[in-house]
Amino acid sequence: MKGSTSVLAAVLEQAVTGPDRPAVKDLDRDLTYEALRDESGRFASALAAHGVTAGDQVALHLPNSVDFVVAALACLWVGATFVPLAVTDPDARLSGILHDCAPALVVTVNADAGTASPGVLDRSAWAPVSRLRTFRRAEGPPEPGEDPDRVAYSIYTSGTTGTPKGVMIGNASFAAAVRSTATSLGLDRDTRTLCVSPFHFDGSFGTLFPTLFAGGAVVIRPREALLYPRTFFNAVSQENITYTGFSPSYLRLLLSSPQVNKLSVTTLDLVALGGEASSPADIRAFWAAAPQVQVFNRYGPTETTIAVTHVKVTPELIADGTVPIGRPHPGVTFHLVDESGELVVDSDRVGELYIGGSQLMTGYWRAPELTADVLRTDIVPGETVYRTGDLVYRDIDGDYVYVDRADRVVKRSGVRISLIEMGESIRGLAGVSAAACVTFDDEGQVGIVAFVIADEGVTPIGLQRAARDVLPDTMLPNRIHLVEALPLTKASKLDERLLLFEAGLREIPPVKAVGDTPSAGGSAGRVQPSAGP
Repeated sequence: MKGSTSVLAAVLEQAVTGPDRPAVKDLDRDLTYEALRDESGRFASALAAHGVTAGDQVALHLPNSVDFVVAALACLWVGATFVPLAVTDPDARLSGILHDCAPALVVTVNADAGTASPGVLDRSAWAPVSRLRTFRRAEGPPEPGEDPDRVAYSIYTSGTTGTPKGVMIGNASFAAAVRSTATSLGLDRDTRTLCVSPFHFDGSFGTLFPTLFAGGAVVIRPREALLYPRTFFNAVSQENITYTGFSPSYLRLLLSSPQVNKLSVTTLDLVALGGEASSPADIRAFWAAAPQVQVFNRYGPTETTIAVTHVKVTPELIADGTVPIGRPHPGVTFHLVDESGELVVDSDRVGELYIGGSQLMTGYWRAPELTADVLRTDIVPGETVYRTGDLVYRDIDGDYVYVDRADRVVKRSGVRISLIEMGESIRGLAGVSAAACVTFDDEGQVGIVAFVIADEGVTPIGLQRAARDVLPDTMLPNRIHLVEALPLTKASKLDERLLLFEAGLREIPPVKAVGDTPSAGGSAGRVQPSAGP
């Protein structure tokens, strides 16, 4: 809906032009666009009846479900900000987030659910979705809020600080990102999308909202079930899925299944990767299993709204061993800054990426100093830009290529090393199906350990010897550990902390991760003896 001024307006327009078309379904409910509009309007009336007004924050403590979609649209309807919460988060983290955002209401499946200790969570403002869902309005819903300057949603992310902070995304930025994603991927009314990522993670919005914006159908399955590859394959086949998106780590999970070839006889023809650096080897392996699927790579920090780039991946594009992140969306600007603080204008020169334009966040909730530190006005004259902390370069074709996080390009023995580059080199060794490199404290020095999934009979010592043929001595890992799986966090990214703990390189165990489930290959442990350089 190119003429729509907001995400909500696009959905309401779809309900007018195609009221009977399927909109969203989960295992319990299946809504047409007309039903989605009616339920969202009823929910908006219920929010208003509970005293929610424009500018308030409403926390959504809901799993991936139709209920989440209805509640989110209802919040946009009344001009409130929806704040997704992870249903798997411990009470201590939930309490900290709720104390920080002070929502007018918390929408949950069951207001009495959970095992909170007395005083940890104040549930007086919690309302069960069942009560709101059955609310019967007398006079119809309020007029939809269309203020582009109002905050649409707030995503709590720990980033590198370890402390949850609310990233506030305005309606205008939200609409720009959703419109660009739908247009770049060619989504339309025939699109049938499977949502994989958890809805408290904004990467999931790159599948959910662009599909609704374009008038397609969204299919939702429980997040925990989709951690079993066979559930994903079955959902794609049974629901005639044409589009989905997930992280490169989730792609590796699918590739680990012997049933991945089933995708070759399904309707799936589009996959968008994002959230982490993509691997050429993994994409080639995916094409071997499902040659009909178009693969797009996308990039975008939470602070710049879902994704700011998309690029269609082709064999020719990744022939040199890199997967570009593409070019900025319309209205988005990229600026590279070198170590001396000067703007980089030449191709193939690495710089830290600063992003400007139409998709910037409003700021961090109640953190003006932190906001000012990353939303900079002193880099590009007359423009506010977001400091990403990511190192990229622009190739001779004009595409941008992600190198690594600035804090993950480590300096060891005076040599700058990209952990991604090192991992890709090890991934290319014979008998290796996946590899990831992580830093650790090696008696006060920077140590690098490579976690490797390899064929039976492959040993750490053998891999270390093979690595010497492709890497200079300065880039060899200090240790190599063989693991049965690379565990995922709740956001479907590599859980580096769990890997280090299982390898005995981290003393404090992290919060239980997705990778602890049987679906992600069980424990990241059962680590075999390591080999040093």
